[in-house]
Amino acid sequence: MSALAQATLAATQIKGNLGSIGYGLAAIGPGVGIGIIFGNGTQALARQPEAAGLIRANQILGFAFCEALALIGLVMPFVYPTS
Repeated sequence: MSALAQATLAATQIKGNLGSIGYGLAAIGPGVGIGIIFGNGTQALARQPEAAGLIRANQILGFAFCEALALIGLVMPFVYPTS
């Protein structure tokens, strides 16, 4: 295998690995968001248990939005391939 072919193969492998690392870093945001949502929801339930239905509905809605961001990040490498 020529040096040019080896360099091209190495560059392609690095691009694929960078995409995986990029998604891993992008998943941190929704993970932190979900933690904040459920942490604050638990505090709200402890402070005002009579509003449990409304708080739980808002938690589920916020969780769905955060999870949608993570799924969009998962799909983007397939929509915009690096090579």
